[in-house]
Amino acid sequence: MSTPAQPAASTPLLSVTPAAADQIDWAGKNYLVVDDFVGVRQLLRESLRSLGARNIDQASSGGEAMGLLARVRYDVVLCDYNLGDGKNGQQVLEEARVRQLINPSTVWLMVSAEKSVESVMGAAEHQPDAYLIKPITEGVLLTRLNRVWHKKQVFRLIDQAYAEKDYLRAAKLCEVQIEQSRVHELDLLRMKARLMERSGQPTRAREVYERVLEQREYQWARAGLAKIRMANGEFEQARQAFQGVIAENRYYIDAYDQLAVSYQHMGKLDEACAILERAAKLSPNSVPRQRNLGNLALKLGNMQMAEKAFRKCIAIGEYSIMKTPDAYLGLARVCGQKNDTKEALQLLLLAQREFGHEHPDIGLRAKITEGLVYHDSGDFRRARKAGDDLEAMLKATPARPDIPTCLELATLLFAVGVKEAPVELLCYVIRNNHDNPLLLDEVQKIFDKARLGDEGMALIRASKKEAADLMNQGVLLWKTGKLGEAVEWMRNARKLVPNNQRILFNAAQIMVSCLQQQGFDAVLADEAYEILHHVDHLLPGQQRFAQLMEQLAQLQPAAEDTTGRVDGSGTAGESARTEASSTR
Repeated sequence: MSTPAQPAASTPLLSVTPAAADQIDWAGKNYLVVDDFVGVRQLLRESLRSLGARNIDQASSGGEAMGLLARVRYDVVLCDYNLGDGKNGQQVLEEARVRQLINPSTVWLMVSAEKSVESVMGAAEHQPDAYLIKPITEGVLLTRLNRVWHKKQVFRLIDQAYAEKDYLRAAKLCEVQIEQSRVHELDLLRMKARLMERSGQPTRAREVYERVLEQREYQWARAGLAKIRMANGEFEQARQAFQGVIAENRYYIDAYDQLAVSYQHMGKLDEACAILERAAKLSPNSVPRQRNLGNLALKLGNMQMAEKAFRKCIAIGEYSIMKTPDAYLGLARVCGQKNDTKEALQLLLLAQREFGHEHPDIGLRAKITEGLVYHDSGDFRRARKAGDDLEAMLKATPARPDIPTCLELATLLFAVGVKEAPVELLCYVIRNNHDNPLLLDEVQKIFDKARLGDEGMALIRASKKEAADLMNQGVLLWKTGKLGEAVEWMRNARKLVPNNQRILFNAAQIMVSCLQQQGFDAVLADEAYEILHHVDHLLPGQQRFAQLMEQLAQLQPAAEDTTGRVDGSGTAGESARTEASSTR
């Protein structure tokens, strides 16, 4: 496994003053112009040259643009929204960000002659730095470039810290910049609130949102408070707040998505589905939204809506990096419900061909869906055959799929009469989530459905104790000063329960303590970073992640002078020291 990129030592809290940003050397920057019409590319190129630009590349399609973005770091990108066949401008921006092919300081201007609500909403959801409507004059282009560039310089160090996942340092930089750039105060406060949420500190995020609302009723601040309420389990209050935001601004699409989530938490799936359907009508070109709508409709048994959403998801996702196998597998389930096993199997073959390289578990997931299709259509013999194949696949490797796939697989195996394999899978789920009561309730329901309620209850208790004992022994070694033994114990614990977030955090905490007491060790620090990136992938936005990342950054040796960074005794501020926790 490759070691994730790690932050260098803490960045001093420097600021970018407006005076420093006024002198813009447009001649020395790299530009990319993306448009499928050669005449438009030439006009944009000449406009840039009139500003003094020299290094201007051109692309006539989304695919060509991606090739150039992979080779060159551009300072400015002017990208048309409609690019003919292949990727559109929205998908180019989306992929460039996901693959980190552009810097935080890169200016991205989306250009289009399209004024429809659908296209503008789709582009706006991906937040380019500006959206320009053709025709574009040199004056408009220069004004937008200057405005965006100045703002980018204010956020440059913040964006860099965010990209390094050093959220607490980024939040401190927001406050520094507010003092220097009052014109951008609202944007900086919005970023700071986002950082507080991302670092698992909702109380501090709430303070920021309330600070904004004291000045003016901004819907994004209202939505931010509603998200915090939802994270605290106040689902009804969150629902009311999101509905209030939508009443004020019917085009605030994220509020629809969040309102649907709040309904789901409240068990009101029909209402959640109806809200997602409204959002999909307003902004239909979001691959994740169409996928979520399809999954929810499938769960509710609304096959017509599920089919429509999954087919739309597949169509708009053809050239999108957000494309996943889920819509193909979901549509196959719909076909199974309609007794159209032929199309279902074709979709499963297509999914394996499309995603075989990027999704190593696609064969397993396709086989699970195949079994469910046969089971749903009443072909229990073939469903059992799929179950036997899945049993063999599980025995062939010790690795286990993600939690949703484990639950789906266990459900199918119980349904076709297999017992040992699904029990082992569910015990794996319990050990890796021993302090997640909602998930444990879901596991218990699967046992109940298989008429193994009492046995399932006993297995849940035993598996919870096994995970807790593993963690507590490592913590005990650490607290009694046996740091080397504690580190080794937690390494072995991670092999047994590789996705248990409590064990992962405690393992990282023990390694940080070892580095603090015994001196910096690059190999151990890399291991700690790897653990933290893994746990952040499992469940983003936890406070201990931000705290431990900051502690690790402060332990880094001083970097070269050219980076402008200092060692752990620098000005990154005090980190919140969190002791490893144990389960009683």
